[in-house]
Parts: sequence; structure tokens; C-alpha cells
Amino acid sequence: MSGHMRIAVIGAGSWGTTLAHLLGEKGYDVDLWVYEKDLCESLRNSRENTLYLPGFRLSERIVPSNSIEAVTAGRRLLVMVVPSHVYRTVAVQMVPHIQKDAVIVSATKGIENETLLTMSGIWKEILPASLGVRVTTLAGPSFAREVMQKTPTAVTVAAEDLETAKEVQRVFHTPYFRVYTSPDKIGVELAGALKNVIAIAAGVCDGLGYGLNTRAALITRGLAEITRLGVRLGAHPLTFAGLSGIGDLLLTCTGDLSRNRTVGYRLGRGESLENILAEMHMVAEGVRTCTSVHQLARKIGVEMPICEQMYKILQERKDPRQAVWDLMERDLKSELEFSLD
Repeated sequence: MSGHMRIAVIGAGSWGTTLAHLLGEKGYDVDLWVYEKDLCESLRNSRENTLYLPGFRLSERIVPSNSIEAVTAGRRLLVMVVPSHVYRTVAVQMVPHIQKDAVIVSATKGIENETLLTMSGIWKEILPASLGVRVTTLAGPSFAREVMQKTPTAVTVAAEDLETAKEVQRVFHTPYFRVYTSPDKIGVELAGALKNVIAIAAGVCDGLGYGLNTRAALITRGLAEITRLGVRLGAHPLTFAGLSGIGDLLLTCTGDLSRNRTVGYRLGRGESLENILAEMHMVAEGVRTCTSVHQLARKIGVEMPICEQMYKILQERKDPRQAVWDLMERDLKSELEFSLD
């Protein structure tokens, strides 16, 4: 993939805008699909995403567009960064225009509510096999604002085929944005989606005024749940000790820039979910993912007590303080769920 290649970035939220800017600064021409017509116009005129990423002047190589067809057609590399609940709708509109042998980089972290599919699972369902399109996943601890500020960041790109992962690695790698490869696409996707649910829980604990002991316990036991579900669905256990696992989980559970943690924090302070979501114009993926995880865990019989309590807080309006006590008062267990003999 050469520097003269045009790359499509689908979705102009904070992360999509950041990745488009990173690629533009590397010398790629970037077509950025923007859903909102007025935002598209202002991006063109001011070179700033005032809605999702104010305060940064964007690369001149970014061409904002409202047309999904114009952005998709003839592109060898497509970066997909729309929220999970509109992912399928947008992807279906793209399919007729995707060229043969294209590579898709999915940078959205979520699990579809209706089907319980990951984002690459959606592509698998809607892409004709004859197109030979390869789908990869980009994940890891990466707040958009910090990447825009060129803060040293490390992420993972996962693909079933190592050569494809290496191709994408070369496209995205910069001196401040280090990209690793992984063969475990399902593990990287599940880790990226599930950590958002645990991050809401971490926010709840902080909002309730619990301390660092509580947060450390929650992150660790949250990781145990994520790993349990992931391994059952075919992921490699070591993925969860990596950047898309513990890395992203730590960032999202402790960082003030985390939307999911913020939702939890405000819930812990006694605000209603309706109020919180009404005031946010960015998507906190964990709220939707929680419903998917709840159904997925039940469907395949995996115990996920933290996710279960989060579902009760978010969907059944359970009192957060009661949820924490119910977690602490569960039957006593061994920490490691495998025998060492």
C-alpha cells in the first residue's frame, strides 16, 4: 500500500476524525464520510471538527463528503468508525461500491444488539465471498484527543491473515502511534467491546465514592469475566493480557476522557440514565453493549456477575449501591478457575 493510495474513513466522530488526520499527516489522501450535512460543510470550511473534536486543525489531505458511494468506490483500504448501532445500516450501503480485494479496518468497539455479532461478524454476513474482502480490527488504549496531541500510543491490528495485519500495521504506524499485529480477531473485538461495560461499572464505583481498592478489584475481576466469555467464544486467553484487553480496560476504567466511565460516574452520583444520555452528543458504546453481553452470557452459559449487575443498573434501574453489595455478597469462590494439578 503506497503513500499515493486514497483511503476512505467512514464516520467523523472523534476517533474517525483522529484516524483520518493521522493518515493525512502521513501523506495519504483521505476521503472522510461525514453523516451530518452541516458538520461536513464546516469541516470543509474551517478544517476543524467543532462537534466531536474541537480545538484541532485537521490535515489538508482530508476531503469531507456526505456521499457514502463517492467515499467507498474504488478504495483499496476502508476504515470503518461509525457507532455500532448504525454499523450494519452504513455497511449495507457501502457493499455495492466496495471494490474486489479491498481491506476493511474496523475501529468500532461494540456488539450488535439484535444479532449479538461483533462488527467483523456483521461484515461476514453481508459481504459476498466473491469480493475477497479482508476485514481487520483496530483496537487498544487510545483516547482520540491524546492521539491528536501525538501522545505516545500503542494499539493492535488483528486479522486472520498475518500479511493483511502487517499491511495495515505499516499504513497506520507513526513515531507516536505504535501498531502491533495479532491473529486473534475475535479476542481483540470482544475485549474492545466488553471493556466499555466494565468501565461504566468503574465509573459507578467512583461516583459512589469508593476508593482505589474497589476500582482495582473491579478492573481485575472485570478482566476475568471478559476473558471467560472470550475464551468460550474461541479467543486466545493471552489477548486479554494485551493492549486490546487489559490495556484498553485500564484506560477506559481510569481515564477522565472516557465516555463510558463518565456515564457510570454520573449514575453513581444518583443521576438518571435518561438525563445523562440526553446531555451527551457522543456515543457511550458500553450502554448498548451491556444488553448484548447480558444476552450473550446467558445464551452460552458464562457467568459474568459484574456485567449482570450493570445490566440491572442500566436496564432495570437497580440502585447502584445495592448492586455493589450484591457483588460482594456472592458465594465465595476460588480466584483461578482452573486446577493446577
